[in-house]
Amino acid sequence: MPATSSAPRRVPSGLVLATTAALSLPFPTLVPAQPAASAQSAPLALTDLLDVRNTAAGALSEDGRWLVVTMTRPRTSLGIDYNRSFGDPTYVAPTRRETFLVDTRSGDRTPLFPTPRVTAGSAWTPDGSTLAILVHANDPAADDRFDVLLIDRATRRQTALRLPANRYAFERSRLQWSSDGRRLYLSLRSPAWRATAKAEFARLTTGPRIVQSSEEPFLAWNGLQRLGSMESVVAIDRTTGTATDVLAEAMRPQWAVTRDGRTIVYADDITRKTDYDVIGGTEQRLVAREVVGGAETVIFPALRNIRLVWARDGRRHAYTRDDQLWVGTVGDSARTRLAGDTTARGDTTADARAHRQRERFTPVSWIEGDAPALLASNVEGLWLLDPATGARRLVLRAVDSLPTLPRAQFVGAVANGQQLLFSLQSKTAWQRAIVRVDRASLRVDTLLADSRNLAQFTMSADGSTAIVSGGDGNRPFDLWALHAPYTALTRLTDANPTLATRALGRTELLSYLDADGRTEFGVVHYPAGFAKGRPYPTIFIIYEDFFADTWDAVANLLNAHGYVVVKPSVRFDIGYPGEAWVKGVTAAANKLIDMGVADSTRLGVHGTSYGGYATNLLITQTTRFKAAVNISGKVDMISFYTDSPRLGVRNVHAAEKSQDRLGATLWQQPQKYVAHSAVMFADRITTPLLLMTGELDANVPALNTREMYYALRRLNKPVTWVTYSKGGHGTPLSSLDDWTDFHERLLAWYAKHLKRAPTLP
Repeated sequence: MPATSSAPRRVPSGLVLATTAALSLPFPTLVPAQPAASAQSAPLALTDLLDVRNTAAGALSEDGRWLVVTMTRPRTSLGIDYNRSFGDPTYVAPTRRETFLVDTRSGDRTPLFPTPRVTAGSAWTPDGSTLAILVHANDPAADDRFDVLLIDRATRRQTALRLPANRYAFERSRLQWSSDGRRLYLSLRSPAWRATAKAEFARLTTGPRIVQSSEEPFLAWNGLQRLGSMESVVAIDRTTGTATDVLAEAMRPQWAVTRDGRTIVYADDITRKTDYDVIGGTEQRLVAREVVGGAETVIFPALRNIRLVWARDGRRHAYTRDDQLWVGTVGDSARTRLAGDTTARGDTTADARAHRQRERFTPVSWIEGDAPALLASNVEGLWLLDPATGARRLVLRAVDSLPTLPRAQFVGAVANGQQLLFSLQSKTAWQRAIVRVDRASLRVDTLLADSRNLAQFTMSADGSTAIVSGGDGNRPFDLWALHAPYTALTRLTDANPTLATRALGRTELLSYLDADGRTEFGVVHYPAGFAKGRPYPTIFIIYEDFFADTWDAVANLLNAHGYVVVKPSVRFDIGYPGEAWVKGVTAAANKLIDMGVADSTRLGVHGTSYGGYATNLLITQTTRFKAAVNISGKVDMISFYTDSPRLGVRNVHAAEKSQDRLGATLWQQPQKYVAHSAVMFADRITTPLLLMTGELDANVPALNTREMYYALRRLNKPVTWVTYSKGGHGTPLSSLDDWTDFHERLLAWYAKHLKRAPTLP
């Protein structure tokens, strides 16, 4: 993809108001940049998917020049022990990454290790001369111990940091350099912690007796999960090797040292019992203390329902509590309220409700520079607030309910905080952009606009460079650099050159009306060589919402075998989630049939996890699909409510309040749990169903899905159940054999029922 190099484009003057920037982005008419397959292109093969790389950005130096990049692929991630991966806090998955050092200015890329290694966090010294990175020892005997390597950027010389005796770094150890680059603060664990965690995991998995009681404050697995936040904090002088204890070992979910190096701010876990209102819920108090010792100062006695945003100095903070927006400083008990409704709650008029909603602000980011400000959002858009006076200015309109306005994401502040960069995405088309807002004039300049996906952004501390994850539609993401003046993306990685030689089909944004007449969107993946005028066997991959044309390995594999693949969106009503899929998916099917794309006699449907549950529930309500696949999806809401102990309260919370959206407990509305359990209506199913589970799945236990197999067998319905004895949730990465069988079996199932071809035994 060529870099965009056009000059900044100013929004028409009529859209810039006296005090606000009301943005209606002038997106051009764009066609997604998807290279057409040449006549010599080979079809995508299953073996190709083993080597598709997922690229991620690691530590970025403060000047934006040096970036750590990691790449993972299925081939180097095989061998996961699913029994330990979900619940054992001492387990390290064998996800071996290719790790590179990239010069964001020249594009030069240097591998840090000769072979893929299990790596974790990294951090640059402020001057960018030295990188600290966590690396596993490639030795099963190392268990959860990681080495802390110091890499000299100029010479690439690697030195293992000497750690204090009887303590070790681990996968989630946090790394922070002092402002002078002399000391490295990091979190460590003790062998005693490991022994305790291992013993508790063994007790809960091998017994010989597993005793649990309501007299215990925590669910057993919830208690084990909490052990994962146990750590101590030390400061190690890289010159002398001297280690200084900063914080003793305790359950500490977060900590950071202020920029001046004087104070450490940390959270202590003060949870007293398992919390059923929050998934993985913990209660924390936020405390500050001098790094060299001294008395604690409690900043917040409890962090529940508080959203915090910190300034770069680590001292100033903004937060919301009870719909009020405040700012404060560590070490100063005085706080300033910037926004929030203070009128009597008894006033329930429309004007009062609207006013309360407008006054409900969420902090987004501190803006540094000569005129510090706080960027915050409300229902109208993004605002700059003066932390001293509370004066506010609307800088960018972003209203979720208005499809005419794109979604906005803050990228960073530049020009000493006088200009703000935002990423914009249209809500109705594959049109994306990066814009710059001038704080003084509120002028909006469009710096870059095209159809590429723009996802995660990382801005360097000096504001000179942003790292962007994204790329063309229907391609794996790569990393790009956005340097000042921010009008062009410079490609930093090309992780999957082989895909350029494969015949990949194009994608299209689908717009359709659901059964209630509401506009929904979906993504259509066409097979290479798709010919208009004849209907194709069509497979619907379902979950919740789909919009962006991102890479989907399974969709492209199905395309390579001649299927059109559709990913439709659905809309939920609290208490009635089961209606969503029948209203949305069948409407999307009607649209594809009307377009002459889908063969109404050869429709398939499948999903994974919540999508698998959706698939099973959908085919109890319609007979339109000739083949269905439920991958790791529940079938019985009632037994699922309590059948996954390693998840703690997740299943209960999901059913009552979050993903399942039933809106009540099992005992308040038992009929809803029955109505949303596909197994209760197995007699209505006529679609041949393939069930695929992992025996070691702690997320959706195979026992739950097994209920559907035995129900359909009892009813003489067509069903096949495949469980991978060493598999987990979703596609098994337990072994190459499991991974291959999973994909081949999926293809064979659709071939049998949509193409009338033989299937696997």
